[in-house]
Amino acid sequence: MKRRVTKRRGVPRRVLALGLGAAALGVAHAQTQLDFWHAFSDAPRSNWIAERAAEWSEMNPEYVMNTTSQGSYAETLQATILGARQGDTPHVVMIYEIGSQLALDAGIFVPVAEVEGAFDLSDYIEPVINYYTINGQVNSIPFNSSSPILYFNRDLMEEAGLDPENPPETFGELLAACEAVEAAGLSASCFGMSLNGWFFEQWMAQQGEPLLNNDNGRSARATEINLTSEAFVRVAEFMKEMNDRGFYTYTGRLEDWDGSDAIFANQEVVFHITSTADLANLSAAAEENGFELGAGLMPIPDGVERNGVVIGGASLWLLADKPTEEQQAALDFVLYMTNTENMVDWHKATGYYPVRTSAVEALEAEGWFDERPTYRVAFDQLLNTRVSPATAGGLMGNFQELRTIVAETMQRIFNGADVQAELERAKTQAEARLAEYNSNF
Repeated sequence: MKRRVTKRRGVPRRVLALGLGAAALGVAHAQTQLDFWHAFSDAPRSNWIAERAAEWSEMNPEYVMNTTSQGSYAETLQATILGARQGDTPHVVMIYEIGSQLALDAGIFVPVAEVEGAFDLSDYIEPVINYYTINGQVNSIPFNSSSPILYFNRDLMEEAGLDPENPPETFGELLAACEAVEAAGLSASCFGMSLNGWFFEQWMAQQGEPLLNNDNGRSARATEINLTSEAFVRVAEFMKEMNDRGFYTYTGRLEDWDGSDAIFANQEVVFHITSTADLANLSAAAEENGFELGAGLMPIPDGVERNGVVIGGASLWLLADKPTEEQQAALDFVLYMTNTENMVDWHKATGYYPVRTSAVEALEAEGWFDERPTYRVAFDQLLNTRVSPATAGGLMGNFQELRTIVAETMQRIFNGADVQAELERAKTQAEARLAEYNSNF
């Protein structure tokens, strides 16, 4: 079956060429049901996906693309692996970036390039496509891509005597800003973010330091985790100082994205680090709560050169246990949902990066970034990322365990444990779990 190229909404190219739709031909088609499992539970993003699926189904009347949320990123991946054992899998599944090695090891997916030969990947932004290029092969199509930035309350910065046009870009500058916030006697604390291993991974990349050995697990399976390196210790000690001085606020729960966002939205902190995927939500929250939102680069350790960020978010994978024609149809849907027009719309609706160069050019042409400097900051941070094993991101099969170990370790450090001793313990624990995982392959 030849892949249908559905680059525009409304009518597929082959029907346009004929000037006839299925109804005009008077032909009844049995519809094949296709399934897409994703990890969004909120209405705006879930509805956006459902609308694109409905559009694609209308353009391809022999198919119906059904969309279903399976819970969190981790839950979606686990549901897919379990479904493969039980013979119940979707055609397309959203897998978060750190699930890539586990997805490969599971052996239940087919690389997108093998479904119908090679297709043009040159339009994808380099720092994005680099993450999903493993052993020289792109296995999945980037969809919802993000990275962390610094958000700030411009009104509270001014109350503290700080310049919103010059937000802190280093740890030292953030500490100095927090001292100013404290001296001003604001009702808000200085800084908040969810306690999440993802940010520590980003701070390693910003320093040009791989989190894992073997080129971040990309030249061979990772066997060592650099939790006691100078780069990691530098970050842990900074976070300890922020906490010890009362500058850092979080909900007390691990990976509490929504809770940390709420702290910032309610004007309980001046500065906040979280994903670019929250740009739309936090912009709306700032307007609702009566303050002006600002955005800046993610602050990095003093004295190091900024290397850039590792892409976060997720990509779209195809299941291997489907008939060839259904795989081809599923790929066509993925390429439709991530085409230029849809990536522009997705970015505007959410704040996720428009992962195609053509989408960025379209946004530039309409003046989108000029009118919205917060979006400009986020995108420039991505584009200025240097290509290296550090910024390509780490690959390991049990990455979620590592994130939990890092967050739990920092929580113990906040409660008074010694930094070096805790990082040594975390390294030993994490490498033992990694060795246990690797022993299966």
